[in-house]
Amino acid sequence: MSFSDPLPTAALYRRCDPESLPFRTTTELTDGDEIVGHERATEALRFGVGMRRPGFNLFALGSPGTGRHSLILRFLEARAATEPTQSDWCYVNNFAAQHQPIAIKLPAGKGAVFRRDMERLVDELRTVVPAALDTDEFRAKLQELENAFVDRRDEALDELQREARQRSIALLRTPAGYAFTPIREGQVLSPDEFAELPQHDQDAVKEVVADLQHKLQAILREIPKWRRENQRKARELTAQVTRTAVEHLIAELREAYADSPEIAAHLDAIEKVVIEQAGEFKQEEEATPSSPQEPGTAQPGSSLDRFRVNVIVDRTGASGAPVIYEDNPTLQNLVGRVEYLSLFGALVTNFTLIKAGALHRANGGYLMLDALKVLQEPYAWEALKRSLSAGSVKIESPGELLGLTSTVSLDPQPIPLSTKIVLIGDDRTYHFLSLFDPDFCKHFKVLADFDDSVDRNADTVLAYARFIAMLARRENLRAFDRGAVARVVEHASRLEEDAEKLTTRMRDIADLLLEADYWAAEAARDVVAEVDVKRAIQAQVRRSDRIRQESIEVMLRGLQFVETDGERIGQVNGLAVIDLGNFAFGHPSRITASVRIGEGDVIDIEREVKLAGSVHSKAVHILTAFLATRYAEHDPLAITASLAMEQSYGRVDGDSASLAETCALLSALGQIPIRQSLAITGSMDQFGRAQPIGGVNEKIEGFFDLCKARGLTGRHGVVIPKTNVSSLMLRHDVVEAVRNGQFNVYAVESLDEAVSLLTGLPAGERQDDGSYPPDTVNERVLARTSAFAVTMRELDTHGDDDSAHHAAETEKPENDAGDSQ
Repeated sequence: MSFSDPLPTAALYRRCDPESLPFRTTTELTDGDEIVGHERATEALRFGVGMRRPGFNLFALGSPGTGRHSLILRFLEARAATEPTQSDWCYVNNFAAQHQPIAIKLPAGKGAVFRRDMERLVDELRTVVPAALDTDEFRAKLQELENAFVDRRDEALDELQREARQRSIALLRTPAGYAFTPIREGQVLSPDEFAELPQHDQDAVKEVVADLQHKLQAILREIPKWRRENQRKARELTAQVTRTAVEHLIAELREAYADSPEIAAHLDAIEKVVIEQAGEFKQEEEATPSSPQEPGTAQPGSSLDRFRVNVIVDRTGASGAPVIYEDNPTLQNLVGRVEYLSLFGALVTNFTLIKAGALHRANGGYLMLDALKVLQEPYAWEALKRSLSAGSVKIESPGELLGLTSTVSLDPQPIPLSTKIVLIGDDRTYHFLSLFDPDFCKHFKVLADFDDSVDRNADTVLAYARFIAMLARRENLRAFDRGAVARVVEHASRLEEDAEKLTTRMRDIADLLLEADYWAAEAARDVVAEVDVKRAIQAQVRRSDRIRQESIEVMLRGLQFVETDGERIGQVNGLAVIDLGNFAFGHPSRITASVRIGEGDVIDIEREVKLAGSVHSKAVHILTAFLATRYAEHDPLAITASLAMEQSYGRVDGDSASLAETCALLSALGQIPIRQSLAITGSMDQFGRAQPIGGVNEKIEGFFDLCKARGLTGRHGVVIPKTNVSSLMLRHDVVEAVRNGQFNVYAVESLDEAVSLLTGLPAGERQDDGSYPPDTVNERVLARTSAFAVTMRELDTHGDDDSAHHAAETEKPENDAGDSQ
């Protein structure tokens, strides 16, 4: 088939024949995979999950909507279901260093049991210890100790008093303490009476008082020792009574948790504290309010809180390894946090306020994270890497990391970490981390690369049908007949812009199925038919195409000049794609070129005003090189050309207009009119070969919509690179117009074929002498460029002569002046 022949309708749209599908409706099919294809990614997942060595975590790379999350989650859940149920983790008080709570590992479900056992123990201690210390026997023994101390003290003082009386001195107790005073005949001497005594009697009394005072001081020094000894005996008695009361309670727990050395050590510490601080239980009982409390709770700041258990990971009722997806991976949501309570205007905390993070909950299993979200959260990425490097989870707070926290906090014991991390992200995030974070490749050694498309063949079409069946059952949709399934398959190729591929962006397909089911319900059909799928596609477009309709209206009203009939020199219809995010459409634009004598420059007006991107600028340089190579082999390219995308006021990028721009330049150089009933898209290399571009369906449809609005004549059409033919999945109305001879699509392999179609003149092949056949595009362009070159040489020659003459005239007055001198 010649390039001048329009493409047949079979090349414009690859149908999926419903008769080729081995079912009538999807009810006859078994459920298929949630996504189609991705064998490479599945192999990587299987390897990464099975490899238990450090560092072999996974990065799932792919575009959003390809089903990465669903596939990975389903894969991990299936794998985790076959693995052992992981352990509970809890924190208990560290009685030796209360700011460093102790982490204890327990079998699944045992954490909650241990917590209940400790709550029961606390409740029993609250009653048993005060009761044991409130018996008559205990109080009698304490009173005996107190009486023994008092008797010993009084006996010593009485002995001293008897000695003093024998020496005519009385020992008196005053508010200020003890005092000695002389007596005569049983009566205490007053200061005046003592002063009337002879001096030698006064000296004798003073000597005796001094001796007695010395003995009194000795006794007073001994009394605190006797008190401490008495208190020690009281404590020993209290400890003995308390031990008798609680040892059987703690012994029961020791027996129940004999296989846990950590719990055994913790119970030993509890017993020691209870025995040493039994009096606090009496105070706790007296301070307990009369208002009821929830079972197993204590008031904020209660001394009994220190005996409780904080279960941060509870696997009660769980089976298999955990699979966790953390949608909000902040620092504290990853590694946990310590909460605070406001008490009397101050922030207080204890180990019962420690909360688990995703790494704790996923310990022993699998944790899925969105890579970009982790990177966007302050300190989260570094904390994740620290945990992987250390092999443990350490609870940190942003305030501590910044040094802004002045409140006394906790430093909980890190918990050993054995978790497989799966990061989900796009290729930009993956390559950024690979290049700029040296730790990334150390921790994430397995890449699971998800394809954006899959080959379209009988197997993948059937897999698509099974996916539709699975989604219909899961979402409680109507069954789809095979005509509807075939239409979905065709739309999947359209989304991929490749008739030989199917998209794996299953989110878009799922949305289409849901909408098709809605329209089937509106039509009161029990089975979704092809017409329902078509209506769903049309409704999706209808909701988003306001801007497209307005752009066509602007052209129809003549506010934007795009001609679809007649001929113009140096003007061609180019095609661009406007992408609105969820909807893209083709937009015709007028590309113009002007030429004049110059020095071989091609001025890209878009680039000059900084509206062109780097790829567009590169394309202009390529076409400049093409012009110089073809038309300036022996003579310089003596032209200056200007290129413009008329009435374009936004940024332009891409190289898909380079074929159109070159055709416009050749038209302006050769003064050859271009058919305005045709539009063209495609890029080109320096040798004039046509190269594929993106958005070819939207571009063709964009020009078709404009021509249809003005009235199709059969002369309208679009020229595309031949390499884009496999991308064609055009709308049915476009295909029908081509079938009826109202519209045409041409495929070219080179610039020569394109310019021949646009001008109606043959491009002309170069002959042995370097010339081109007459009345060809290349012959006319070469003649014009050669004429420009001759003119440029003549201008240069005249310019040199004029310069020499001017120099001579300038020098002559100087010589004359010299002669006259």
